[in-house]
Amino acid sequence: MDKAKFYGLTQPELEQYLVGRGKQKFRAQQLFRWIYGLRVVDPEQMTNLAKDFRRELPLLFDFSLPAIVKEWVSDDGTKKFLFDMGQGRSVEAVLIPSQDRLTLCVSTEVGCNMACQFCYTGKQKLLRRLEVWEVVGQFVQVSDRLEPGSRITNVVFMGMGEPLDNPEAVFRAVEIWHNPWGYNFSLKKVTVSTSGLVPQIPLVTASGTRLAVSLNAATDEIRDQIMPINRKWPLAELLEACRQHARESKDKVTLEYVLLRGLNDSVEDARRLFHLTKNVPCKINIIPFNEHPDSGFGRPAESTVDEFQKELMRLGAHVLRRKTMGRDIYAACGQLTTAYKNHPQQTQI
Repeated sequence: MDKAKFYGLTQPELEQYLVGRGKQKFRAQQLFRWIYGLRVVDPEQMTNLAKDFRRELPLLFDFSLPAIVKEWVSDDGTKKFLFDMGQGRSVEAVLIPSQDRLTLCVSTEVGCNMACQFCYTGKQKLLRRLEVWEVVGQFVQVSDRLEPGSRITNVVFMGMGEPLDNPEAVFRAVEIWHNPWGYNFSLKKVTVSTSGLVPQIPLVTASGTRLAVSLNAATDEIRDQIMPINRKWPLAELLEACRQHARESKDKVTLEYVLLRGLNDSVEDARRLFHLTKNVPCKINIIPFNEHPDSGFGRPAESTVDEFQKELMRLGAHVLRRKTMGRDIYAACGQLTTAYKNHPQQTQI
């Protein structure tokens, strides 16, 4: 009999699996409580389960998690974890500390098909999409390594891969984290980022999570150049989908804008961005480009970033500058990739 991957099952799926093997439906709730809520994984310690059922658990389920094979710690406290996904493939996840939150940035794919020109992951073709247990496992493994009393407060799907290119794994993982018998993680503390897969955006709305869109240009001409997805779903269609999400969710969209030196970082670009997005309920996150090997792009000067932000603020935009974290260990926005020979893990800043 094939064993089910425990960390890949939502509670309804777990109930169905158990009932199909002659077990009581309510056992699913108990297992969620023990394994996620209390982090007890030894069946013999699950004291409210019948002894016979406890003995059967290792025969019914595969409780394995993706292994963390390496960890890096940045000077700013950011931690990057390399997960072994089998067959020589790996992904990276990042734990980002700040004063009032602890954010986990998770990956959804080994590689990526979107080919965004400024992204290190985008240099690598999609090798495969992660399964539910592999997405859930990043959260579980990192949570298990936290200091006593610490907990992950926010999750962002901004790691390797395009989340809406793997929506089943993404939203089933969210359902597992959100389960009240387990982590009871708030949906509003989960942000799903997309490069612009317009037809999939309603899935974010339906899930109750927050939407972030990697925008990065205020004209189709520039966006076509740096984000090939724009040729399929250009800015007008993408921003209409954002408006629709905001109307239905009553929540602002986060528009991410990576500043690339000499390409999209002028005061005139800031004005174009404001006029393009002024009718979208949104906040704009500006992100100075984080260098990686052979990118072909440069990070703007601090004065350029300041002028860009001040112009947006002067016009009345809700704009924030994302604090760069983990840049020295290739853990910042756009720097994640699969481990391979000669893959650098330290930058000279």
